[in-house]
Amino acid sequence: MGHPRKSRKKYNTPPHPWNAERIKDENKLMVKYGLKNKKEIWKADTLVRRYSREARYLLGFSSDQVEVEKLELLGHLARTGVLAESAALEDILNLTVEDILRRRLQTVVYKKGLARTPKEARMFVVHGHIALNGKKIDSPSYVVLRGQEDQIGFYGSSPVAKQIQEHNNADKAEIVEENNE
Repeated sequence: MGHPRKSRKKYNTPPHPWNAERIKDENKLMVKYGLKNKKEIWKADTLVRRYSREARYLLGFSSDQVEVEKLELLGHLARTGVLAESAALEDILNLTVEDILRRRLQTVVYKKGLARTPKEARMFVVHGHIALNGKKIDSPSYVVLRGQEDQIGFYGSSPVAKQIQEHNNADKAEIVEENNE
């Protein structure tokens, strides 16, 4: 047991700290997804390893309880959007770190077009400009479930939302003027 306020770390560090190929891959992922540090990549990697370990364990047995656990694991991954609804247990073994990183709130905000860059998406989330179904979320690592993607938008009283709305209205007015001429 440990102290309740001192939770364990949720990631495993790489086995060898100075592997040039791994460092290059991690740097590419950090730029692509606008991550703060490599710890976020290691957290996603640990999740992938945990899912793969669980899938290998479940593939080795065939009982009623194992069938229930298979359905729970596949249902969890389907709800989070990491796997398709019709995925099999073997598909879990093919998961990558990018599959996990794609489901982060920061990445979904960027892909949805609410921010110009992944870093800007992170800043919007951390500063409280992004809401999910009207509720402010300030954690860029929040895992967006499959049905929640279209509920993401700017927080109602966010000054960024007002500024972007004014900018869009000005653009629409320019288009209308050009069409009238």
